[in-house]
Amino acid sequence: MFTIRPMDMRDYDAVIALMQETPGVSLRDADSRDATERYLARNPGLSFVALVDATIVGCLMSGHDGRRGYLQHLLVSPSYRRQGIAGALIAHCLAALEALGIVKSHIDVLVTNTPAQAFWERAGWTRRDDIARYSLIRSTSANA
Repeated sequence: MFTIRPMDMRDYDAVIALMQETPGVSLRDADSRDATERYLARNPGLSFVALVDATIVGCLMSGHDGRRGYLQHLLVSPSYRRQGIAGALIAHCLAALEALGIVKSHIDVLVTNTPAQAFWERAGWTRRDDIARYSLIRSTSANA
């Protein structure tokens, strides 16, 4: 059995380790300790970890811009998949966002991550083909 609780900075090392071992997830400068601390402070109580005993086996981070929610980095350790952990993490994030009046959320999935795309479609999320995302990087880092 697993439990879900809000993520805090004490979870950072375990979450990063989980990200590193999860195929399809890319680590960026935005996943640094400082950036993650700013994100969690800006979006308190909106990111969650899943634990089995005292071990973090899953994570989902979320935040909002005041109108829309944004989910990021859904991770479940391969040996704990198909146990409802991902669905529970999603439900916790969406409930926390809804408590703030945020009822529409988005998640970005890399086009090369077909297993993640299939997961989100099975979970009832709609792929958007009517918009294009544009990004601008104001940094000299190639990994921003």
